[in-house]
Amino acid sequence: MIHVIATIDLAPGTRDAFLAEFRKIIADVRAEAGCLEYGPAIDTESGIPTQHKLGADRVVVVEKWEDAAALRAHAVAPHMQAYRTRVKEFVRGMELRVLAPA
Repeated sequence: MIHVIATIDLAPGTRDAFLAEFRKIIADVRAEAGCLEYGPAIDTESGIPTQHKLGADRVVVVEKWEDAAALRAHAVAPHMQAYRTRVKEFVRGMELRVLAPA
């Protein structure tokens, strides 16, 4: 199993529009072979003083995949290619972390 954390930097004020497009692909991604978990996350209030906030122009995607081959197949899936075209104007950058359980 691998864990994937994708931090997506968005153009100011576009998070809601980005998330609307993102939600359209969740069911398709979760149906992909090897997908164990897939979903967006944003800041929430915790009351913990050391919490590091993402801010209003970032979304973190939390994913789990059976293996790297499943993740590579996900990257080229037709619904992902169409999604990237739809959100291109919103995305300013992305940091991708692919991790193994320790």
